[in-house]
Amino acid sequence: MTNGLIPMSKFKNGFTTCGDLDEDDRITVLALNDSALGVHKINSGTTHKLVNPPKPSKSSSGLPPPKKAWEAIYPKGSINPGGPTPGGFGFYLSGPDAFAKQLQAGAKEIIMSYRMMLEKDWEWVKGGKLPGWFGGEGDLAYKCSGGRQDQRCQCFDMRPMWRTSGLGELYTYLPLTDQNEEVLKKIPPKFVGNPQYGFSVGRGAYKFQNALGNWVSVACRIKLNDVGSTNGEIELWIDGKSVIKGTGLLLRNSKTSIIKGMHFETFFGGNTKDWASPKEQRAWFADVTGVIL
Repeated sequence: MTNGLIPMSKFKNGFTTCGDLDEDDRITVLALNDSALGVHKINSGTTHKLVNPPKPSKSSSGLPPPKKAWEAIYPKGSINPGGPTPGGFGFYLSGPDAFAKQLQAGAKEIIMSYRMMLEKDWEWVKGGKLPGWFGGEGDLAYKCSGGRQDQRCQCFDMRPMWRTSGLGELYTYLPLTDQNEEVLKKIPPKFVGNPQYGFSVGRGAYKFQNALGNWVSVACRIKLNDVGSTNGEIELWIDGKSVIKGTGLLLRNSKTSIIKGMHFETFFGGNTKDWASPKEQRAWFADVTGVIL
């Protein structure tokens, strides 16, 4: 079984909020709600209400459209959840207890995914962030973004990002090593490096135009490196197609650095007014899924 949410057939076990995957006995089907999915550290300035999403123009990944979704609202003038006009939403997600315990025990390789839809008349402006994935050592794993410099070798964070005209990329915060930078630089078609704020990887490797009024699946595979080796891997799929892949990475320096789950955050920005949403806009997120490989 492969689909846009689980683009690899070999996995041990996992969970999903997509009811259409209930035929696989390796997967536990859950409701899309905070308690079931281990949602924590919620940004208090925003909401992620459970709604009936609009009917899409078409579906993706060979799956019916979700019946329930978390709604993100980006007010006019909003640039991030912590700005003067908060927009989008932000929280962390570790998955249900059985999955989270495997992460805590040091699961080495996972895929976590979701489906998303943008409103039909979406305006891209300069760009914005979408839900991604994170890990690290204890509480140092959190807030591994936004220009953080301290303990950067003890956390990792990667989030899809849209740019002008819907160009897609993976925005990464990985330990700052020459090897990591060399690997990321080689991922086509474009790399933009900013050690202070993160690396734009594979800019233009895919486009988000298909998400305008339609459901698109977003999946990421993370393989932790063996401590002392540079054999970590990351891979991003959009609608079941591998679009960004990096191997030979160092994601951790210690066995206590683990995959934590999803950094489920979305907003316009950047952090200056020229990134702001020009009007109130909405997006929907559903079918949260995770498997242990």
